[in-house]
Amino acid sequence: MMRAFFALLARDLRLALRRRFDLLQPLYFAVLVCLLTTLAIGPEPALLARLAAAVTWIAVLLALLLALDGLFRPDAEDGSLELLLTAPAPLPVLVLAKVLAFWMVVLLPLIACTPLFANMLHLPPSLWLPLLVTLLLATPCLAWLGAVCAALTVQARRGGALLALLLLPLTVPVLIAALGTIDAAAQGLPMRPPLLMLAAGSVAACSLGPFACAAALRLGLR
Repeated sequence: MMRAFFALLARDLRLALRRRFDLLQPLYFAVLVCLLTTLAIGPEPALLARLAAAVTWIAVLLALLLALDGLFRPDAEDGSLELLLTAPAPLPVLVLAKVLAFWMVVLLPLIACTPLFANMLHLPPSLWLPLLVTLLLATPCLAWLGAVCAALTVQARRGGALLALLLLPLTVPVLIAALGTIDAAAQGLPMRPPLLMLAAGSVAACSLGPFACAAALRLGLR
C-alpha cells in the first residue's frame, strides 16, 4: 500500500516538473492579481496595507481554482484514472498521494511567495508571519475541498465554471477564520482561537478528505 502511495506521489511530481508552464501558471496568476490590485488602487500604501491580507488570500484562492481542473481531468482523459479505481491499493490512499503532490506543486510555491505578495501590497512586516501561518494551516483544507469538487466535476463539459460554483462558497469559512487571525494580530488580540479553528479544519479535511474524494471520484466517473 505504501509502495503504491509513494510511486504515485513520485509519478505526479515528475509529471508536474515536465509541465513547467502549468507548474508556474498559478504562481504567475497570483502575482498578476496582486500587481493589478496595486495598480488599480494607486500609490496609497495605507489603503493597500489594509487590503493586503484579503487580496493575498483571494489571489491564492483564485490560483488554486485555476489549477484544480488539472488535478484529475488529465488522468481521466488518458484512462489512468480508471486504472486507479481498479488498482489493488485502496483508492483513498492513492487519492491522498495525488492531493499531496498537488499541494506541494501548486500551493507550497504560493506559500513560499507570501513575502513577495506582502511586500507588493505594503503589508506591515509584523503581519507577514500571521499571514504565512494562516496559509500553512488552511491550505490543506482548501486542497481537499477543491479535490472533492474536482472529483465531482471530472467529466463535466464545463468543469471549470461548475468547479468555481461548488468550491468558492465552501471556502468562505476558511477565509473568514484566516482574515480574522490577521485582524487579531493587527489589533494585538489573541490569535489562538481562529488559528485553532483553521488547524481543526485542516485536520478534519485531511482525515475525511481521502474517503470523501474517493467516493466523489466514483460518482463523477459514472
